[in-house]
Amino acid sequence: MSCIRFNTPAQRAQLDALKADKKLNETAVAKFLGPEFGESKINRLRTMAVDKNPKIRESVALSYHVPEDVMWALAKDKNEGVRICVARNETTPCDILRHLATDKSEQVRSWVAVNFFVPQDTMEILASDKSESVRKLVAWKADLAQQELVSA
Repeated sequence: MSCIRFNTPAQRAQLDALKADKKLNETAVAKFLGPEFGESKINRLRTMAVDKNPKIRESVALSYHVPEDVMWALAKDKNEGVRICVARNETTPCDILRHLATDKSEQVRSWVAVNFFVPQDTMEILASDKSESVRKLVAWKADLAQQELVSA
């Protein structure tokens, strides 16, 4: 494998723009920005979302750019790991999280419980979940939120 890196003209232009940014040059942090998320990448996510390999579908479920209709399909996937990834995603719409709060899998419901963007009505449902683990996660999250309020 070669150690030589070949940048595209767009990447070189982006690096040049970063070098010109005085604020960025004054910090110790270097950041390379990826290209804009356009229609071609959305189409790629749509294709990957129906891949036979569940690990590929999981990676789509974790993306922040998944269209809602694709996220709904992934939330109903037969593979538990895919549904867990949907539950973990901070950009998953509230209605999908509500749906996953009643999932047959305790692991999926557990990940819904610790997602910080779950609506209050869903947390109330999870607080009376049949699984003690899910109920404990709901209580832990409520305690954590209370601690943040006290320290603020």
